[in-house]
Amino acid sequence: MPGVLYVVATPIGNLEDWTLRAQRVLGEVDLLLAEDTRHTPRLLDRYGIRVPLRSYHDFNEASRAEAILGKLRAGARVALVSDQGTPTISDPGYRLVRLCREEGIPVIPIPGPSAVIAALSVSGLPTDEFHFVGFLPSRKQARRRKIETLRNLGVTLVLYESPHRVEACLRDLSEILGDRLVSVAREMTKLHEEYVFGRVSEVGSRVRPKGEVVIVVEGASGIPEAGEPAPDLTGASRQELLKAIAGRLGVSRKALYDALYKK
Repeated sequence: MPGVLYVVATPIGNLEDWTLRAQRVLGEVDLLLAEDTRHTPRLLDRYGIRVPLRSYHDFNEASRAEAILGKLRAGARVALVSDQGTPTISDPGYRLVRLCREEGIPVIPIPGPSAVIAALSVSGLPTDEFHFVGFLPSRKQARRRKIETLRNLGVTLVLYESPHRVEACLRDLSEILGDRLVSVAREMTKLHEEYVFGRVSEVGSRVRPKGEVVIVVEGASGIPEAGEPAPDLTGASRQELLKAIAGRLGVSRKALYDALYKK
């Protein structure tokens, strides 16, 4: 019988944000794959977990995947963790998961902390539908081009940013998206965690440039700018029409569907 790959969420800061199931699974596996083998031992030591540990990150994922698959084919129990939060979300691992799926090797999620969900839950912005952007490009022009593609999305936007680029990022968001409501979460669950809420033009000066940052941005209002051409929806499916109309109205596609089709 093949082994199993566990995708295990770990704390995003506070080491007490840890499930009993995750602790048990990590203590029982034959091999633990960690994005950074210097970071994960802190968590393992805290809970007295002793397990073989190997690095698994963007730069060695391709070269190590086949060897790991060999262990799984032979029946090994392997766990994948990232530095913080849920693996494969803007982190390495999805390629290994896909290879396991293609070979019929079981992949089991061990749910837990997620920076995306944590930031959304305290943002005060709509959460029924959202668009996760991940990290924006580090270079200014590439970052601005990416933000431009988000301008007309009528759903809440969630993105990651590094501390030394957060002020420039917020400035670009203000110039391209307009002065929308925004919630900035910094150092979540840690000693100096900080949450700043307000208009995007005003929060930049209030966010300290330290620690990882999650930015939650209000979706487009749906009011087209002067001279903005209406999209050509000739031959569009119902789902495509719903998406386009919801974006224009600044509501979620689900809310629009419920209003039109549910009694």
